[in-house]
Amino acid sequence: MIDAQTSPSKIDMPVSRVIQKLKGEIPGPTVLFFAGIHGNEPAGVTALERVLADLSTRQDILRGSIYALRGNLKALSEGKRFLDIDLNRLWTKTNIKMVANKKVLLEEEKELLELLDLLKEITKTEKGPFYFIDYHTTSSKTLPFITINDSLINRKFVRQFPVPVVLGIEEYLEGPMLSYINQLGYVAIGFESGQHLDPEAVKNSIAFTYLALVETGSIGKLDIEDYGKFKDQLQKAASSVRDIFEVVYLHRIIGMDVFKMLPGFESFQKINKGTQLATNNAETVYSTYGGRLFMPLYQNQGSDGFFIIRKIPIWALRLSAFLRKIKIDNLFTLLHGVKWEHRDKEILLVDLKIAKFMAKPLFHLLGYRVRHLDVQYLRLYNREKTSKKKMYMNEGWW
Repeated sequence: MIDAQTSPSKIDMPVSRVIQKLKGEIPGPTVLFFAGIHGNEPAGVTALERVLADLSTRQDILRGSIYALRGNLKALSEGKRFLDIDLNRLWTKTNIKMVANKKVLLEEEKELLELLDLLKEITKTEKGPFYFIDYHTTSSKTLPFITINDSLINRKFVRQFPVPVVLGIEEYLEGPMLSYINQLGYVAIGFESGQHLDPEAVKNSIAFTYLALVETGSIGKLDIEDYGKFKDQLQKAASSVRDIFEVVYLHRIIGMDVFKMLPGFESFQKINKGTQLATNNAETVYSTYGGRLFMPLYQNQGSDGFFIIRKIPIWALRLSAFLRKIKIDNLFTLLHGVKWEHRDKEILLVDLKIAKFMAKPLFHLLGYRVRHLDVQYLRLYNREKTSKKKMYMNEGWW
């Protein structure tokens, strides 16, 4: 087995995009791991290097294909979140089309196109089911946790792991890579392993990698000597928290705002409404919600000051799954002011005069991501319509 004690560090250039590719002799899933989309988050890179080095000596136990990919190569070499622009905010169809037609590209735009070409090649040449897993760390202390776009295939898959799950973050962020991949219909999840340079973040990423490979069917549980220890490690690191949470608030840092988080806060820390959290342009920022603080910003780069999350009741999750299965949202278009944007029925347009009578949590129950289109309409993206459910129905976790 492998040593997970040393801290992650920045990556020395030159370095290749592909950490390693492994191919089993037995057919199976295709699992793609990403790390270092943000260059100041090398823990996932370190973990993948070690796990795949270990597995490369035991390829006889592998099923299907495993890819481990580095994200922002130049930012990793400098230990910075990004050089010109956040690579994890560029993944929208509109932006990708614009970048593809540009003559002079920013550094992260070059990385975007290289990654996109590689993803297209892998999904074209490999067989499914496909799994996409993106590794991150945070600037504050945190429990390890999973982030997902709220599709039922993502929900089912992540319940196999002994860590909390946070959904709905894509509603507050424009252009994360996982949202783009989810729109293609695949299982795509993010794993946040801890604080940036904490050695525990590497250990948690290593443990999660082995567990993920077992749950995807890439390797057998009995093939991993420390499987039980890895599961116990993550459960202990997560303080036995396995709830599903939803983002209810984001404090955005706009333009030239001078934002400073007050010291001592941790991700998943319980807070009350009115708690002093930060200063913004020298004015005190108070929490407008009670709940748990999530990913408070303690670094110079970044535009997300902090999030607030709340636990989703079990009954709401079950009701949500039932309503999506019976496709009750098809009845919405019988209402005045509600219509599909296109025939594919992926995007619902709702007149804001109607939307005020339809609570945002209702849209979330039915799998929609809420976005304002203009002063007249809400644009609701459906998370279920594009899900490739048939691809995963024979998987053990289904």
